[in-house]
Amino acid sequence: MLKKYGYVRMGACVNELRITDVFYNVEEIKKNVELAIEKGIEILCFPELSLTGYTCQDLFLNKDLLENTIKALANLKEFSQNKEIVFIVGAPLKIKGALYNCAFSFSNGKILGITPKTFIPNYSEFYEYRYFSSADQLMVNEIFFLNEMVPISNRLLYQANGYDLCYAIELCEDLWVNTPPSNLACLKGANLIFNLSCSNEIVGKYEYRKNLVKVQAATNICGYVYASAGLSESTTDLVFSGHLMIAEPSGVVKENERFQFNSDMIYQDIDIFRINQDRIKNRCYEQRKIEIEYQTTFFNLPLKSNTLCRTYSQTPFLTEDDKTLEEILNIQTYALAKRVKYLNFTKMVIGISGGADSTLAFLIALRVIKVLNMDVKSLIAVTMPGFGTSNRTYQNAIQLIQSSGATLKEISIKEACLQHYKDIGHDLNTYDITYENSQARERTQILFDIANQVSGIVIGTGDLSEIALGWATYNGDHMSNYSVNASIPKTLVTRLIRKIKDDAKQGIFKETLSDILDTPISPELLPLDEKGNIAQKSEVSVGPYILHDFFLYHFIRYGASVKKLYFLATQTFSINKEDIKKYLTIFIKRFFTQAFKRSCMPDGVKVGSISLSPRGDFRMSSDVSYQMYLKELEEL
Repeated sequence: MLKKYGYVRMGACVNELRITDVFYNVEEIKKNVELAIEKGIEILCFPELSLTGYTCQDLFLNKDLLENTIKALANLKEFSQNKEIVFIVGAPLKIKGALYNCAFSFSNGKILGITPKTFIPNYSEFYEYRYFSSADQLMVNEIFFLNEMVPISNRLLYQANGYDLCYAIELCEDLWVNTPPSNLACLKGANLIFNLSCSNEIVGKYEYRKNLVKVQAATNICGYVYASAGLSESTTDLVFSGHLMIAEPSGVVKENERFQFNSDMIYQDIDIFRINQDRIKNRCYEQRKIEIEYQTTFFNLPLKSNTLCRTYSQTPFLTEDDKTLEEILNIQTYALAKRVKYLNFTKMVIGISGGADSTLAFLIALRVIKVLNMDVKSLIAVTMPGFGTSNRTYQNAIQLIQSSGATLKEISIKEACLQHYKDIGHDLNTYDITYENSQARERTQILFDIANQVSGIVIGTGDLSEIALGWATYNGDHMSNYSVNASIPKTLVTRLIRKIKDDAKQGIFKETLSDILDTPISPELLPLDEKGNIAQKSEVSVGPYILHDFFLYHFIRYGASVKKLYFLATQTFSINKEDIKKYLTIFIKRFFTQAFKRSCMPDGVKVGSISLSPRGDFRMSSDVSYQMYLKELEEL
């Protein structure tokens, strides 16, 4: 089932070994392969020279070792018959009078291919050039080996039949040079790289090596599986830790605890579809023509029915890293500051409801005042109580403005709206969309008119979640001169407010922020309940924002299908599956039918990886049909 959603289970293993004892080592490899099969691993990588050991030194030139290595390789080839796994092992191989440090890929009784090492280190503690030749010196691209023709090259791609997965291999030092072979391999179509390594430990090398893997996965938009030799390789002056890593473009997603005496293994479900989707989005791969020819060998990817072994954050937009939160606030602040300075230090006008969105926009405006050394009175905050305004939000709005020193204006919209209802002949007791939107547009008119009076600009308060769902009144709160929250989703809005609250001094300002964070999300456009509390709650109407933000992230950032969105949500949330399907249906319908509002949204700073601005990241016609997506949901 996982393959349907693009997942392939990759593994990295460091096998316990005895240096030069290939017969012991082959049995250890076989035991680990059997264990990997039990774990549902589909492609498994062992360290460099894992069949002989890396530290054989001059014994690599010994005839017995080389001949027994071939016997061990034959043993592994026979062992692989009818095994539902592809596994990659390191061993030396003599070809036409030269010795090569190679990676052998085994699958179902065949050697799929042999990838020799390209860059042979010969400095400090490394003396490989004493024994091995570079793959670039190899004059053939296939050899007759163990009774079959086998492709051999450092420009070899391994393509899965009927599945958009293609891997390539590099060995240890290949990663540490200025142009790793994986760069070219990825340009030629590889979306997964395996690295068989034997990297010893010295102070500082662990972090450096980890960063190399992360950067290689990120710059090549690929999965990267790294397996390095373990403690049983340690000898004389060197110690090896058995470092295992599995990385995606977003970073290292799995690594092991180093320095273990026994064999060790890690595995992860890599999302190949997500990697491919990122490449479709990033067209740089088409902009460089590579004259070097690559050859391709094909294999059948084992069919497994795994359950997902990885987890996803319920709040993918959210971060708890204080530096990142401050960076987000700075991006918002300096984007608005540039606009205000460009307009000759214009005044800022903002509507304050006592809710989270307007609070965050207000807090950003306060930071702009400080950055530009402006008078805080040039920030004009307007509270506009209406039929659904609760005493709680009203008091919070007043206290927030007064405690900050900004200019406070209070303008009730009730009489104006009542007159408007009378003018258009609307029944005052009909609480429909006309009743609601009239209030939102009245508030927006007030803000723009005040901005005209003071030669200022209106600061928008709507967030990314509302923009995605169209949960805003067209030409009402949908409109402003500059929108500081345009790429801040609902789940992140409250976290940013909490950071500012935590950094604030004790007092009314901090207490008010605390109460705002505890207030239900509401546009407050419908009358209060009998107890004077908020009756209209956004999440009752559209569903939990934590789910909608989750859908939005995976749908826009990685182009996930509707069925995959459902699958990921069911794996991530403890929510009834029927409810997830219901809210996903709401998300799809609103995202498509409300696109016309995004087509004319105001300028707003891009903060994270997702923006719905029609001038920037996301372009979509306003009249796209969503029936295909609903049909996909109906098939669940």
